[in-house]
This record gives sequence, structure tokens and C-alpha cells, in this order.
Amino acid sequence: MLLWFVIGYWAVSVAIGLIVALRVRNTADYAAAGHRMPLYVVTATVFATWFGSETVLGIPATFLKEGLRGVVADPFGSSLCLVLVGLFFARPLYRRKLLTIGDFYRRQYGRTVEVLVTLCIVISYLGWVAAQIKALGLVFNVVSAGAMSKATGMIVGATTVMVYTLFGGMLSVAITDFIQMIIIMLGMVYIGWDLGGPAGGGGA
Repeated sequence: MLLWFVIGYWAVSVAIGLIVALRVRNTADYAAAGHRMPLYVVTATVFATWFGSETVLGIPATFLKEGLRGVVADPFGSSLCLVLVGLFFARPLYRRKLLTIGDFYRRQYGRTVEVLVTLCIVISYLGWVAAQIKALGLVFNVVSAGAMSKATGMIVGATTVMVYTLFGGMLSVAITDFIQMIIIMLGMVYIGWDLGGPAGGGGA
């Protein structure tokens, strides 16, 4: 049952991402969703990006193993960065209608600095993306009861995201993230209710 739910969820996510891709008309739509996403979609995108499979599966295990010291950087450090950027930088950068953060550095300091900053961003994200893909592989492996290996699950998960991102860019990512946030929240609420019910005496 769980496996079929995951397969259905995977198919719906890909379909929605490709359907939304039909609305992409130009570079601004592709790279920045046309700079016209409503607040709730932006919030969902940020949430789903930072609270994905690696956060749900990896961070709790790290906390149990190392305590608070092991999760200072992620999620606390990364969350603090999001808050600081939102408070002090997001609005001025948004008003400039930039497509990437590299555009800001190009306008201020030139092409060379833009390339260097972009390379630093790409390198810094390799570990984070790798953790997400590894967690996806674990999910597919577990829900298939071992029928799908972790390596195959990683390929399936990465390919899925690449397909709708390639065709729809940020617009497809934002809409699918919105749906994923709803699923994550419902799942976490259900897990909390299921685990907390017996402890709280709900079954009496």
C-alpha cells in the first residue's frame, strides 16, 4: 500500500511539474518564476527546500548520535541564515529583478567575481544535494522493502527532480515544493499523533 502511494505521489509530482512548465515563457519565468510568486508559495518553496528528505531522515539521526552539537549548523545555522537574508537582503535584491545571486555580483564587481561566486555556491551545495539524493535512495529502498536498491532509488529520485526542473525551472520547482510541503506537514502531524496518542492516553 505504502509503495503504491509513493509511486502515485511520484507520478503526480512529475506530471504537475511538466504541466506547470507550459507556463514558462522566458528566462525570468524559468530562473525566478517571473518574480511574481505569492508569499505562501515562496514560503512553501523555502520550507520544502530546507526540510526535505535529508532533514527529515538525516537530522534526527544526527541529533540522537551527537546531540545539539551535531545540529548546530543544520538546521539551526541554516535557518538563522534564512532569517537574516529575509530581514536584510531579500527585499533590496528582489527589487532589482535579479535572476541569480551572481547577477548582483556582476553588476557590482564585474564578470570575474560573478563566476567565482557562482563556483563557490555550486561547490558548497554539492554536499547538501548529495545528502538529499542519498536520503531519496533510502526512502525508495525502504518503501519497496528492499526490492529497489539504494543506488537505483538515488537515480530515480534525482532523475525525477531533474526532469521537471529541466523543463519548468523555478516555476515547476515552486509549485511541486508547495505540494511537497503539504505532504510533509500532513505526514509529520500524522506521525506525531500516532506516536503521541498512546503516550498521551488518547486510546483510553
